[in-house]
Amino acid sequence: MNTNIPTKINQLLQRVPRGGLFLASWMYENGISYELQRHYKNSHWLTSIGTGVMIRTGEMPNIYGVIGSLNEQNNKHFSIGAMSALEIAGYSHYLPMGKRTVVLFSPKEERLPSWFTKNDWEVYIRHHTTECFNDITGINTVMQDGFNLLISSPERAFLECLHLAPTYYNLTDLYYVMEMLSLLPPDKVKKLLEDCKSIKVKRLFLY
Repeated sequence: MNTNIPTKINQLLQRVPRGGLFLASWMYENGISYELQRHYKNSHWLTSIGTGVMIRTGEMPNIYGVIGSLNEQNNKHFSIGAMSALEIAGYSHYLPMGKRTVVLFSPKEERLPSWFTKNDWEVYIRHHTTECFNDITGINTVMQDGFNLLISSPERAFLECLHLAPTYYNLTDLYYVMEMLSLLPPDKVKKLLEDCKSIKVKRLFLY
């Protein structure tokens, strides 16, 4: 067994902020063999919460850490969007009651792994794949709880809400949200509308 185990585990723990995950494939790519990963679990440094994913023993991961770790360590592009992004930006006109919902968007080909959907992250997860929007336009990288997250800009988030209405959002509620968004950069809104492939979204926005 490698005598540098304490050094390796300390370096590993320093790379992932508290509340994050350790994907087995990512650790292997960074010089942590599967044998060494088993040793970390047996020594109670790490605890498995699903196939190929671990957390610091005794620590509860937070949803931002989970999403940030998945994107960074597995080269994914899950972005926080719709009303969840508006809430982070301070544009929601009401406070969510009870367990909050986090809305995720991703390219069509990306699906949430089974360990993600089987674990309880203390929030409701709603995942949507759509080709209505450009994968890049209006997506910002924002630091949240120590993790780099992909989050829709307010103007894109509002269009995402329109895309999900009326199934998930009441159009009357969105009208009040739009009043708060009256100072959005017109050039960015114009670009998003030009890139948007949904006639429904364009009509609702211009209504």
